[in-house]
Amino acid sequence: MNPQMLKQIQKIQAEMMERQQRLEETEFTGTSTGVSITLLGSKKVVDCKISADIIQDKEMLEDAICVAFNKAIEQVNSELEDILSSAKMPNFLGL
Repeated sequence: MNPQMLKQIQKIQAEMMERQQRLEETEFTGTSTGVSITLLGSKKVVDCKISADIIQDKEMLEDAICVAFNKAIEQVNSELEDILSSAKMPNFLGL
């Protein structure tokens, strides 16, 4: 493998690892009626807030938790997709 190609690949790999690390430390919050869930890009839940108004209705609370969590996960997945799609390998073959 050509040394210049190897350097470029290593640079891209280092950039990807750095962006992945930042993603894992970034907080994402999903909300639904009376519920807010915050998780890190590593998908670890770091906070959950539930309004007193929604506590009375168990089924509604369960649904709201699911919706809020899924919204937060969608944000993480979207950011991860952006990171992966931005990783463009150099065109060494001229294709």
